[in-house]
Amino acid sequence: MSFIRRRTFLCALGAGLVATSKAIAQQPRVWRIGVLSGRAHPASRETDIYGSLIRGMSELGYAEGRNVRYEWRFAEDKYERLPALAADLVRLNVDLIVALTTPPSLAAQKATATIPIVIVSVGDPVGNKLVASLARPGANITGVTNFVGDTGDKLLELTLTALPKLSKVGVLINPDNPSRAASLKPIEAASQRRGITVLVGQARTLEEVDREFSAMKQQGAGAVIVAGDTFYYGRREQIAQSALKARLPSIYSQRQHAEAGGLLSYGASLDEVFRRAAFYVDRILKGTKPADLPVEQPNTLELVVNLKTAAALGIKVPAQLLARADKVIQ
Repeated sequence: MSFIRRRTFLCALGAGLVATSKAIAQQPRVWRIGVLSGRAHPASRETDIYGSLIRGMSELGYAEGRNVRYEWRFAEDKYERLPALAADLVRLNVDLIVALTTPPSLAAQKATATIPIVIVSVGDPVGNKLVASLARPGANITGVTNFVGDTGDKLLELTLTALPKLSKVGVLINPDNPSRAASLKPIEAASQRRGITVLVGQARTLEEVDREFSAMKQQGAGAVIVAGDTFYYGRREQIAQSALKARLPSIYSQRQHAEAGGLLSYGASLDEVFRRAAFYVDRILKGTKPADLPVEQPNTLELVVNLKTAAALGIKVPAQLLARADKVIQ
């Protein structure tokens, strides 16, 4: 090979290497996001509440397969599986973990002190010691809570508006949920101020839900407030039917329960909570430390009333309650 031809070859080779290097450098990084849930795997993530998180990420420029990859882990309603699933995400060395509700958040916290964690729809992040405070979360955890201090009092007020003769109210909690105390205490305090007796039922299976509804009805409960829980959420249609079978008006903090057949719901929009979590993921991936992002509380709460359920129970919902509702199911 002549000197000129050799020099031309080397120049072409060098130019090709530079072009290849630039092309590699221009390729977007694919972020690996672990998503930890206590629920059973839904038939479709896009049409489930998880779709709000995915859409929120998409609105911020994240497309699966292009610059983000989700590693989904579902405990299938068995909270005892969460520590192993969280440890699996840590072994994969994901860039960030999104922990959906309190039990997954606690499992993620125990699994890693270095990988950023975005908590979503956690009942009481301070009380559960996930963060030091809402304003200054500290460590590697931040996110969005559905906790609003007076929700329990407001739920009872709305229940009494719908059922003014109520003297006993049942509260159904999942004994395996670490947020059970945070759900129960505000309702107990509000009931005590109003002279209402609280009957507490504990259920972690649908059979236990049936049993507790029957027991509370026999003890004179005029309604039941069902505490927030991922198992209850995933079985909301069955739980609403169990309440109807026991002739108990059922009250919830999530709109989806009222849409599934509960009498009414009052609380934060899960769609907005999950969509807002994407903002935290984006900020952290772009370099903000979790400790510098205050935990966000919902700005608005929504009231939903199901008139079909009211009719099935023979309840005439007062006009004043309907006028306050954000949605009325006919």
